[in-house]
Amino acid sequence: MDNGMGNTVRTGTELLWSALGGDPALVDRVEYGGTSGLLPARLPVMDLARATVAVAGLAAVERAGLPGRVRVDDGAVATAFVSERHLRVDGRAPVNFAPLSRFWRAADGWIRTHANYPHHRAALLTALDVRSGSVEAVEAAIGARRAVDVETAVYAAGGLAVALRTPAEWAAHEQGRGVAARPLLTRERLDEAPPRRRTGPLRVLDLTRVIAGPVATRTLALLGADVLRIDPPGNPELPDQHADTDVGKRTAALDLDRPSDRRTFDELLDAADVLVTGYRPGALDRFGLHRPGLVTARLSAWGDHGPWRERRGFDSLVQVATGIAVTEGSAEEPGALPAQALDHGTGYLLAAAVLRSLTEQDREGGTRLVRLALAQTGHWLTHTLPRYEPERYLTESEGPLGRLRHALSPVAYEGGPTGWSRPPGVPGGDAAAWVTA
Repeated sequence: MDNGMGNTVRTGTELLWSALGGDPALVDRVEYGGTSGLLPARLPVMDLARATVAVAGLAAVERAGLPGRVRVDDGAVATAFVSERHLRVDGRAPVNFAPLSRFWRAADGWIRTHANYPHHRAALLTALDVRSGSVEAVEAAIGARRAVDVETAVYAAGGLAVALRTPAEWAAHEQGRGVAARPLLTRERLDEAPPRRRTGPLRVLDLTRVIAGPVATRTLALLGADVLRIDPPGNPELPDQHADTDVGKRTAALDLDRPSDRRTFDELLDAADVLVTGYRPGALDRFGLHRPGLVTARLSAWGDHGPWRERRGFDSLVQVATGIAVTEGSAEEPGALPAQALDHGTGYLLAAAVLRSLTEQDREGGTRLVRLALAQTGHWLTHTLPRYEPERYLTESEGPLGRLRHALSPVAYEGGPTGWSRPPGVPGGDAAAWVTA
């Protein structure tokens, strides 16, 4: 099935599998193939997608003790990474971004907002002091302000907006420095608790929203887990998001501030094997979620450290903050990755981290905690994965035509030539004769 994609694909899988603490020898069991050229971008998005899916498969076969190979098909991977775009509900296409979830020109640059959820839309309009909620009104309000001022005001109101930053600006930002200084993910053993006695399928309590967390739990459901998703009453997942990412799961509504619902939740957590959360760090601490022997996976947008640790965030906004939107854009306007790859990639990586933690727990016991963040995945994409740099495959030479920059030959083999023996000459300037020894 290998279609000659080379070492770049394997490198990504090896790096992720190492971060997960997996046996390096298992990487040899991954086969890559399928249609090439999918999810085109300046950044190595397809390599991220393949690698995260590959380690999810490796973690699954390792845990199940299966001897077979893990197949990673580019067509299946690329389709899954834009699954929300392919969704149809009785023939109707989904609504992936609301009208006020988009890029806007501010007085000094660009900003992106996220207003898919009604409460985030209301917070945005409150921060901008806009009553009508029309695109034109919001456009005018943002256009009269500095991008960072809009970002600050919207977040203070409980909404989501992020000013566009270049990669250099993000690297200099306190949150960007914190992300760069920390690993892609963390895996901790918190104590010496024995593993939980499991009868029946793995029980996964799902407290996640939007894409990354639900993709992880959707993957665990595929592998046979009993996944129960809990949402607050009156604030369910967006319908199309639910249809796309809640396949294989059961869903319920509980108000954890109501004593009866809280007791029900505590009973569910007591019997769970895995807890997956997708809220801001610390947002759920008051509910006392720790249980001995539990595997907890915590997902956030910006990470557990730094000034933005308590900020809400989504894939599209992380792309804007970290410079990805600049890298993928043009001089006229910012761009975006061909998929919400930080979300989907982090989701598969989170599923792999849960499975690896369970495998290790079965052998060694211990309450387990894994932590991932979209911003950390973004940093891995932009700084760790090998990316195409044409300069690596160019050379310069002096000759009769002047100084030339030209492509190296792709024909290479051990013991072969590293370049041509002579540069191009003046047209027609050579003798019409063979070179003699």
